[in-house]
Amino acid sequence: MHYDVAIIGGGPGGSATAIAAARAGLRVLLCEKAPYGRDKVCGDGLTPRAIAALNELHIDHSIAHRIDGLRMIAGKKQRELAWPTTDRFPNHGGVWPRHRFDNHLLDVAIAAGAEVRFESEALPLIEDGRAVGVVVGTEEIRASLVVLASGAQGAAAKMLGAVRDPNETFGLAIRAYVPSPRHAERHLEACLSLRDEHGTPVPGYGWMFPAGDGTVNIGVGALSTMKGFKKLNLNTLLDQYRSLVKESWSLGDYIDKPRAWRLPMSCVRRHGPGWVAIGDAAGFVNPMNGEGIDYALESGMLAVECFVHNPATASADYDRLVGERFDAFLRTGRRFSFIIGHPWLLRPGLRVAVGTQSAADITLAVMGNLIDSNTPGAAGRVMRFADTALRLADPLLRATRAKA
Repeated sequence: MHYDVAIIGGGPGGSATAIAAARAGLRVLLCEKAPYGRDKVCGDGLTPRAIAALNELHIDHSIAHRIDGLRMIAGKKQRELAWPTTDRFPNHGGVWPRHRFDNHLLDVAIAAGAEVRFESEALPLIEDGRAVGVVVGTEEIRASLVVLASGAQGAAAKMLGAVRDPNETFGLAIRAYVPSPRHAERHLEACLSLRDEHGTPVPGYGWMFPAGDGTVNIGVGALSTMKGFKKLNLNTLLDQYRSLVKESWSLGDYIDKPRAWRLPMSCVRRHGPGWVAIGDAAGFVNPMNGEGIDYALESGMLAVECFVHNPATASADYDRLVGERFDAFLRTGRRFSFIIGHPWLLRPGLRVAVGTQSAADITLAVMGNLIDSNTPGAAGRVMRFADTALRLADPLLRATRAKA
């Protein structure tokens, strides 16, 4: 049996790939190692960019809790900003818990004609250095294009060389669900001035994401560039953050045990003969917020576009196009993470980030994944300037990075 596209992983990126490919008339196989209905640890937030991608896929997202903006807190400074209206992205996002969101996308993929196999762990089938399909158990399945959509890099990624660059930033995060009477609020809340149990500033943030179902998703995330990162206790950090917001959000107890996950933010190799990596598997995660759902949706659709246009050059075309779209911003974010890994630079940086309306607007665009190589206006100019400046400073940034 031969497929046009075989997809490893049933998260948002894998499902977006399957939906786009099946609607294009391709024969599609998606393999998900977990059973149907599995949960994925995540902050559950959908940026306006993610909503735009769902609109492009014609996905009904009305069930998601609508989010109109972001409340940023840095020390005693607080700003509540609405998502901007642009020509590219709508002025709202959402919160859609992953155990419902992922299953909805998989249902759409199945309805579009994709074959989806659950409880099926797939590995790439490689012959003479080329991916020619996948192996599921003892079964070899041929495909013209293999799409790695398995999230944080694992066994399949290692076989293809799509592993994290050990010299680059990565993140860790933890989240839980708690009841709150403010569950239906229309703004996300991000506390940018976290500290660990020793009082050390943490390059990361704590979040309150209202789910609209009686609960909020509460979590914290941190970057590997901070001093003492290897000793950071995420459960303790979450408990500390919860104590800060417990009264203002009238929080109940954790509904379930907090769960942590790793955030890959780089990839040594994201394409090769017969295969491409998308989403988290390709390192497409914003270092400034840990968000990657929108990039997963976009990169999955782009992989299909390249394959439909020319199967013979699809892998190389995809790598070039995603590079043009994402690389400058994500590269700048990784380099900036080395700066904020130093507490004495993080503190003044936060004051600048929310100090003026203009600066806060740019911070909002960064936190909302609204900036890339095509972004016009002040935010786009700042990103391009930062990309150039941090490229020149990169050797010094790496030489003076905080010790993890």
